Amino acid sequence: MHTLDLNKVKISVVGMGYVGLPLAVAFGQKYKTVGFDINKKRIELLQNKIDHTNETSAKDLTKAKFLEYSSNPKSIEDSNVYIVTVPTPIDDLNVPDLNSIKEASKLISSVLKKDDLVIYESTVYPGLTEEICIPILEESNLILNKDFLCGYSPERINPGDQHHRLTNIVKVVSGSNAEALNIVDQLYSSIIDAGTYRAQTIKVAEAAKVIENTQRDLNIALVNELSIIFNKLDIDTSAVLDAASTKWNFNRYNPGLVGGHCIGVDPYYLTFKSKQLGYLPKIILSGRKVNNEMPAYICSKLIESMKRRKIRLKKSKVLILGFTFKENCPDIRNTKVIDLFLELKKHALNPDIFDPFVNSLEAKKNYGVKMLKTVQTNQYDAVILAVPHKEFIDKGLQYIKSLCSKESLFFDIKGAFSQEESQFRL
Repeated sequence: MHTLDLNKVKISVVGMGYVGLPLAVAFGQKYKTVGFDINKKRIELLQNKIDHTNETSAKDLTKAKFLEYSSNPKSIEDSNVYIVTVPTPIDDLNVPDLNSIKEASKLISSVLKKDDLVIYESTVYPGLTEEICIPILEESNLILNKDFLCGYSPERINPGDQHHRLTNIVKVVSGSNAEALNIVDQLYSSIIDAGTYRAQTIKVAEAAKVIENTQRDLNIALVNELSIIFNKLDIDTSAVLDAASTKWNFNRYNPGLVGGHCIGVDPYYLTFKSKQLGYLPKIILSGRKVNNEMPAYICSKLIESMKRRKIRLKKSKVLILGFTFKENCPDIRNTKVIDLFLELKKHALNPDIFDPFVNSLEAKKNYGVKMLKTVQTNQYDAVILAVPHKEFIDKGLQYIKSLCSKESLFFDIKGAFSQEESQFRL
């Protein structure tokens, strides 16, 4: 019989990114908690109450009085709960990259003890926890459900969203057996105000997570395809969506670039597993194809408009406003703005990028692009509002016009301004 005394719990959260840090802060207000990460610089910043993701304020970090940060594996040895929140990206061939989750499992295996609990939050395909992670944990010579327990509770963090936070989002929980489920539920219920939902199995919880973002990906793909059709019909997509939204059961999604660590990645985890089982997904992969082709489509529309205005293409200066994968956050993981940038360069245009949210060194390191520190006025033949950060919107149309040369074009990808204020919207 396994039990967890909440008065004696010590939690180690492995991975201090967008998912792990808010979780560690929440637990660290109640329980002894270690926020572990192999990135020593990240740990140093957190020890000084600095979160470069802007997801957790210095005030919130201070509230977690039982939380310590460490990059030393010895610091997690005496924990009895381990929660894995490491990234699960894809490689250049859209195949799941499991290196981080395997390494995290090996680390925990090296310190795992009898009656410990291991919970995974990283997004995976259905079955991965039991097929890949648990066998690594059992290299400790401990046996699942006999010596230790395992659970899966998918993260639902939405970077940049100050309304939907960890504690006010329902938490899906699951366990390797009924005992594990009860303990995982008990643990999360102690910090989640919105309550928990007990999934039948770990596989069900894994599948629920991966389809949440797959559904969103497909809905945006549909609207992206509709925007291409409506553009050919000379109809404003936003106007169509406004009209359709008056029906009570119409769910509005807006067209745009689809990147990030979730929507642009998670569907490939599901399709990877599906193909392993002998079924080639049709709708999911079609949606991915539509969304991945949007940067090239936007570039083609820009060139088409420039030609109509007799703007010389070669070496024309184009300003891209925004580089993150979504508005009002500094996250550049899997941003599709880089695809747009490369498309413009491929057509001999001269693009610049400006994004006040982005660390220029990080952009250079990860994508090889040089970010503008400031933007000069009256310089650009075209301005593309790729990411509608509040800072750009608040400055208004006059700010954007001030960046343009006399015959310039303004492309408002996500329709932040009205149709009359921009030459092109999706």
